[in-house]
Amino acid sequence: MPDATPVISVADVQHLAGLARIALEPAEIEHLAGELNQIVDSVKKVQEVATPDVPATSHPIPLVNVLRADVVGEVLTQQQVLSGAPDAADGRFRVPAILGEEQ
Repeated sequence: MPDATPVISVADVQHLAGLARIALEPAEIEHLAGELNQIVDSVKKVQEVATPDVPATSHPIPLVNVLRADVVGEVLTQQQVLSGAPDAADGRFRVPAILGEEQ
């Protein structure tokens, strides 16, 4: 059963909004205070159910490393790679310079 006394007051929300420099209307502050209290109540419910015999989990299904082995396979030669490039120089891709341009 949810607690009748709100844990987070309107003044708390107003104070936090001021610290975060977020401009909120009075109606927004009221709404957020209610939502934050619902979150606190939900966390309380979860804490009631959590028992020492139930281990905490970050994921419901155990995960394993699914990466393949890092093995070198067939690779392209430098000539093959650069053969499709629009422009190349000194064994590298050649691209237009962008530094110093006005933006």
